[in-house]
Amino acid sequence: MPDVSSTRSTDTLQVRPLADRPGWRAAGEISLSTRTAWERALDRLAREEAEVCHLELSAITFVDVAGVSALAVAVQGLPEGRRIMIEQPPAAVGRVLEMFWPGLPGVEVVAR
Repeated sequence: MPDVSSTRSTDTLQVRPLADRPGWRAAGEISLSTRTAWERALDRLAREEAEVCHLELSAITFVDVAGVSALAVAVQGLPEGRRIMIEQPPAAVGRVLEMFWPGLPGVEVVAR
């Protein structure tokens, strides 16, 4: 699959498939300037057929609330029984999810 990338000024987001399990690895920033690429990647992730899809975020340097919101919307649109495992996200991801979507089914955050 091709990279899902967005570049503007110094803001960059690269999203690539994981080699060892179903899902994606994202690197860079999730912000207004990379929103389209982020939402496109989440859409692809939601269409994966695996019961558990992994979203590895250890290389994300910044994420805004709208980026976490897009993630929550993608999780809410998953078919029953499917979930997204968010691996090593910036601390803000877990805090925002817990603040605005506490107990959101279909998502598991594995912190740093």
